[in-house]
Amino acid sequence: MAHRLRRIVAATVLAAPLVALPVAAPAAVAAADYGYPGLGGGWSAGSGYGGDGGDQSYGYGGYSSYPTTSTLDAQQATAQESTGVVLVDTVVDYGTGEAAGTGLVLTADGIVLTNHHVVADSTSITVTVPSTGREYVADVVGYDATDDVAVLQLEHASGLATVTTDTGGATTGQAVTAVGNAEGGGTLLAADGTVTAPSSNITVSDDQGGTESLSHLIQVNADVVSGDSGGALLDSDGEVIGMNVAASSGRADVTGYAIPIGTVLDLATRIIAGDTTGDIELGYDGALGVQLYGASGAPVVAGLVDNGAAADAGITTGSTITSFGGAEVTSIDQLSTAVAKHDAGDRVRVGWTDTSGQAHTATVTLGRAPVA
Repeated sequence: MAHRLRRIVAATVLAAPLVALPVAAPAAVAAADYGYPGLGGGWSAGSGYGGDGGDQSYGYGGYSSYPTTSTLDAQQATAQESTGVVLVDTVVDYGTGEAAGTGLVLTADGIVLTNHHVVADSTSITVTVPSTGREYVADVVGYDATDDVAVLQLEHASGLATVTTDTGGATTGQAVTAVGNAEGGGTLLAADGTVTAPSSNITVSDDQGGTESLSHLIQVNADVVSGDSGGALLDSDGEVIGMNVAASSGRADVTGYAIPIGTVLDLATRIIAGDTTGDIELGYDGALGVQLYGASGAPVVAGLVDNGAAADAGITTGSTITSFGGAEVTSIDQLSTAVAKHDAGDRVRVGWTDTSGQAHTATVTLGRAPVA
């Protein structure tokens, strides 16, 4: 199988009979307040994703077919190749898994570019500068899931080395080097190759049977692997011409793909400016921090996120949510829709009945939902 290049470890699936509370827009019911990696939008370890057919396919999961770092045609990146390239590590769905990828530092005060799928489903993000070992907490400024670009802001960052970009476009036969956090090993590796097609289109499919097209990608024959997503595709001058996003598998020879850096920068500019047209989403959706069950009737709390909005308000396992934002709640879908209308940090009145039958109300501050 082929794959996008985020590295995921220690992913687990919670009990199947429970229902996760969506917090994205009602149409995007895949996103969950308390999530299931691989069930409704999660990127679970070992999930395979089909593609174009034939000997190769393109997708998001399938780590078993990656080459190991011991067999890669790659070497430790030089100081020049590493300039402005950082390690991105995420906690997935409140601790059900971890993921690793790569990022590109755009500004000295900590604007970092990466792939959307690197931070998808994350509930916390840490960015490390390899040359110094300095770690930063990162917040998602916004993202475009369709074009697979996300913008992060590092907290309390200054004086960071930045990448140098070349938006002139790739040419067939051009020498390139792909740099990234290969296999999530915490070290930047560099894989040399050439451009085999300057504008390639591939189709990927997810574990829910949906498909997605990625267009106008730079195709290369460098060994790009798990963890390289969001990393740099460099030209012979050390300038970034693309962002690593996907690779094939199913053959001994790896085919890598990168988003042209001009496309990435155009989207980043719009995201930073607060443009929400097209497929751009800004910031974080709100999260009540509950796991629910109940095929019919008012939703019952099956689990709570530690230090989440519901837990802080005193809602306990077994309680029934009866109102949200002043409106009566009679189903999980109704609560999901109501939560989806709010952003992280919004203050909302919630009502519930505990297991003894006593009614309560409290004003809660919504937490951050996993990145959709």
